[in-house]
Amino acid sequence: MRARPRLADGTGPVLVVLLILLVGLAFAGPAYAEPGGYLALLKRAAPLVVLAVGQYFVIVSGGFDLSVGSLVTAEVVVAARLVNGDDANTGWVIALLLGCGILVGLVNGLITTKLLVPSFIVTLGMLLVLDGAVFLWSGGAPRGALSPSFRLIGRGSVDVPVLGQLPWSVIVLLVVVAAAVWFMRSGTGRTLLAVGDNENVVRLAGGRVDRLRLLAFVLSGLLASVAAILLAGFAGVSAQVGEGLEFRAITAVVLGGVLLGGGRGSVVAAAAGALSLEALFSLLNLLGVSGALESAVQGVIIIAAVAYAAHGAGLWRVLRPHRPVPDTA
Repeated sequence: MRARPRLADGTGPVLVVLLILLVGLAFAGPAYAEPGGYLALLKRAAPLVVLAVGQYFVIVSGGFDLSVGSLVTAEVVVAARLVNGDDANTGWVIALLLGCGILVGLVNGLITTKLLVPSFIVTLGMLLVLDGAVFLWSGGAPRGALSPSFRLIGRGSVDVPVLGQLPWSVIVLLVVVAAAVWFMRSGTGRTLLAVGDNENVVRLAGGRVDRLRLLAFVLSGLLASVAAILLAGFAGVSAQVGEGLEFRAITAVVLGGVLLGGGRGSVVAAAAGALSLEALFSLLNLLGVSGALESAVQGVIIIAAVAYAAHGAGLWRVLRPHRPVPDTA
């Protein structure tokens, strides 16, 4: 008999939360009475979802990447300066941004794996380096402008039958998530998951732990560059465009049930967590709740996730009902 496909652990609850939030949006805002409202939500959420997928690769392998928010800001500021409103510069600047993202991920990964510096410290240092570089480059005020063709990716759309105007950012989101699912179902992806669970076992089995962790950081940097391109097209140029995105991405991943410390989690659940987070903030905004509450919500989610990672398994064993042992006498 063939095994029926089932959702990975942790995916079901976050999908239920997402469904509840989407229904809540339908009641709270008239814009969500039509499919266009939800497409607009996906368009806004696309950069965060892409970032969360990249963060997922690092967290599930047992690390953290705190540099992605500053990388997004740096790339948006650099893109505006280099493109300078000229469509002829769009292609090579996008290629340069993707290359820079790979380079930053490579540096993070090499320092973490070869010098054995904790990823939290490495990426925090990279965050500060990128912040300083942005300030030095821009003087605190970004210069230049993005060309219309550059912004098309983040704010443009294509006509699709039935759906109408489908944003390019949503197409990019779907491609990224589909590619990530395919990767995690491959042998390399499964081994990456195993590294976060028990790297010693992977080493004894002949797995290249350092290369896999390096790959996770490179993918995170690359996807941060994709998010920067989407966000620049959608929101424009600002020296604060990526501020706090690293913590929002981590929040989205743990909301999706991914275990901090690695070894467990689904990339679909991480993407659903990012979408749930964006839907939650949109719902709070429609209900007139102060935007200052967003940081508090993220903090509560992260603290709860860390507490569960530390004590959740033991607490579940205590609370789980035990079957009575039958009397064999």
